[in-house]
Amino acid sequence: MSSTHAEKVRRRVEVSTTAGLGVAEYAESVLDLLREAVPYDAVCLATSDPATGLLTGRYHIDLGDSRDAEFAHLEYEVDDVNLFRDVAVRPRPVGVLDLDTCGAPETSVRWREFLMPHFGIRHELRAAFRADAQVWGLIGMYRGSPASGFSPAEADFIAGLSDTVARGLRAAIVTSAATGDRDRPDGPAVVIVGPDGTVRSATPAALQHLADLGSADTDQLPMPLHALVSATRAFRDGRRRAAPRTRIRLASGEWLVLHAAPLASADAAGGDVVVTMEPARPPDVVPLVVAAHGLTEREQDVVRLVLAGASTNEIGRTLHLSPYTVQDHLKSIFDKTGVRSRRELTAGVFFDQYAPRIGSALTPSGWFAS
Repeated sequence: MSSTHAEKVRRRVEVSTTAGLGVAEYAESVLDLLREAVPYDAVCLATSDPATGLLTGRYHIDLGDSRDAEFAHLEYEVDDVNLFRDVAVRPRPVGVLDLDTCGAPETSVRWREFLMPHFGIRHELRAAFRADAQVWGLIGMYRGSPASGFSPAEADFIAGLSDTVARGLRAAIVTSAATGDRDRPDGPAVVIVGPDGTVRSATPAALQHLADLGSADTDQLPMPLHALVSATRAFRDGRRRAAPRTRIRLASGEWLVLHAAPLASADAAGGDVVVTMEPARPPDVVPLVVAAHGLTEREQDVVRLVLAGASTNEIGRTLHLSPYTVQDHLKSIFDKTGVRSRRELTAGVFFDQYAPRIGSALTPSGWFAS
């Protein structure tokens, strides 16, 4: 890969990032472009909840049956080399299995029990797409030929795109147009998942949500729920500190919050997990909306006060800014959110999701503090 070719691909990825694509279209565009610079035999790009690291969706090429239940088990319940949660926190968020095992990929459980026997994959490159210290996506790139391992230069190229692709995924996830063609199901949405990853029982509302999330069969789980269930089992076994939850946006535009917990059982071998799905509340969604528009911390402070009805002078006094500086912040906020006035900002962008929690602080992870 020449530096000139790599730079051309990088610029095209940057153009794609600002093209206003939906999540699926953006993922497809990025995967096509990356293949030109870092060839692969198969690939999987996943979106993730930046607050929890759990997968919320995935797009793959040439993997056939991606065996989601097995993947989730190995990713969340088994110690291994280059788990996504470990790659995501590295200063350079990328890992090459051959390099990180000193040429002995067979020391990886994932390689021995999953990649090689099911897919014939010999080489793996993993990376996290991270912007502003938050991970919005993950990628696994794979090659089957014994002689075609991923090079340090290829790893550097993918790592160099981490921020760009993260920002593109962030915007696509949050700002994708809603279809508006979905009726909200009535009643509680609850699923009980057995040890084998299949649905033991579910309420009608839960079945509709599963279908919306891509489940083709009523007894099978879509990838985001496999991830949630495996993370819950890891919590049960003391491998995670807190019971997992995740936020997912449906094609209809509705946001769901999914919670899971292990079910107590008289059978010591039991491993059922209960999953509940509910419409997201404003504090669940607004941090994502704020991040998608790229508002700075100070701009977020100004937005909070605008929603509280504060005047320019009151905002200035509260934040110790001059009225001219407040106006500069407002202009930047209007430009980033695509509105022209305070009224449009309140009514069209943030009011429905943000106003109920005016005054609540945002934590560094993007969640409300209370």
